[in-house]
Amino acid sequence: MPLKRIRLELARTHDFPNGSQDRGYDFVAPLTEDGHLDSSSWADDAPYCTVRRFWPGEDDQHGHLRRTRGGRWVFHYDGMEEDIDEPIFALDRHILVEGDYITITEHDEEQLPFRITRVSTIAPAALRKK
Repeated sequence: MPLKRIRLELARTHDFPNGSQDRGYDFVAPLTEDGHLDSSSWADDAPYCTVRRFWPGEDDQHGHLRRTRGGRWVFHYDGMEEDIDEPIFALDRHILVEGDYITITEHDEEQLPFRITRVSTIAPAALRKK
């Protein structure tokens, strides 16, 4: 299954009525042709399923897309304790296509909506460089 790079940008919230292109995530995941997360391929590709969280005034955070023992999908960041993750609401049921939305629970337990602004295929050669 080809890996995809997915870009999420903060969607409209009370504090950001127009959303924010400066707040979001770039992550890598295997997707089926119809845009669902391919959990069976993820098991083989887990080392490549990285995430970068970007937010103004904060250092970028880097980590991986993980599946917890309870079956939830989370972003886990390098150097963070195991129980400090950012759950992605119903990632296993979402279709990840440009223009759709997903919800992520931030470290402070605030749930925020994010718009999928880009989904692109990653060339296999780019993965071997990592």
